[in-house]
Amino acid sequence: MKLIKRDWYFIGIMVAVLAIFIAISGKEKTKLVPKDADHQKFHDMIQQGKTKKEVDPLCAECHDGVKIAFPKDHPAKPGGAPMRCLFCHKIKR
Repeated sequence: MKLIKRDWYFIGIMVAVLAIFIAISGKEKTKLVPKDADHQKFHDMIQQGKTKKEVDPLCAECHDGVKIAFPKDHPAKPGGAPMRCLFCHKIKR
């Protein structure tokens, strides 16, 4: 089987796409939920089979922006939508 010009273009595009995916995939930048006494109940709830959506609203008990202030570069939800902490911050199982 002989490769023609069109095949080489396709191979070149596939290599470029793969290179882009490799270049943008790096270390995860968001912080994990700490495994300390304050956050242990969240880890336990996830282990017991609760979903992240069920556990997520409980984060606001402390992380309301007042009791524990968010970093300056922390993204805010537009329009007052509820924060989805566990969408970005992962809990290791």
